[in-house]
Amino acid sequence: MRFTTKNEALKATFISELRANGIKFEVKERLGYETFIGYMIEGTLEEIRAQIETLSGEEKEVILRGFQSFKEQLIHALEHLKEGDTFEHLLNEGYWMGDIIDQLMRNSALDIRENKVKLKDGIDVTKLKFQFRFPYDLAKQLDAVEKIAKQFAFIDLVSEWEIEIKELRIERINQALQIAAKYFPEKDVMNVYFALIGKSIVANEILKALGNEKVPVDVIIEKFLRAFPFEIPTEKGVMVINATEKSLYSILRELEKSGYIGIKGNKVKKLREL
Repeated sequence: MRFTTKNEALKATFISELRANGIKFEVKERLGYETFIGYMIEGTLEEIRAQIETLSGEEKEVILRGFQSFKEQLIHALEHLKEGDTFEHLLNEGYWMGDIIDQLMRNSALDIRENKVKLKDGIDVTKLKFQFRFPYDLAKQLDAVEKIAKQFAFIDLVSEWEIEIKELRIERINQALQIAAKYFPEKDVMNVYFALIGKSIVANEILKALGNEKVPVDVIIEKFLRAFPFEIPTEKGVMVINATEKSLYSILRELEKSGYIGIKGNKVKKLREL
């Protein structure tokens, strides 16, 4: 029921839109990481390609495609850097942009003034030394690869944000996920959508089961644990919902926090409908 991102700009824009639409959410920041384990070939662009050409077969073709992608990223970065741009705008292109800027800086090829970075005049990129890296699983002929490449491991400790949608009403969930679809992959959106819908259905069933009575918490929990899993027909098939004792307690707490139930003396009372 959470979206995760290491992109601070994406996080800020997403939660700003959620807030503007009155969607309830929580954000937690934690330490995350990016890792890359593989091989590295150093040299000018021409030298790197010549080294790859000494390989053979499918392995050579796959690594060459990776090198071509690296060159395309470099060309794209240079288009920005020839005119000059801010670090913030450049890094929004993706983590790969930070690596290319770092490599150009180690070649003393950039001018940096305040927050703006620009390629130095007269720089011949074909003469610069680069590091081309590719994943270890592409290396099938280890003896041949290790003649031209060094082993390489990169660990980047970064901030990571979890954004949890705290809505229980289905129409609000639909609204929140329409916004999320602009920022996150379809698979992530669908996973969160069904998790939230499942929680909403269980919350609604709890409210129905309470009626106008005060019911002990453990009676409600036991009743639902016996009833699971729920099978709910949909237009395209069946939705099956299961929940643990711990998750049921969590839903009760959320219902209480949102003002749908009151819990006093270990008894639950419905205050309003979902």
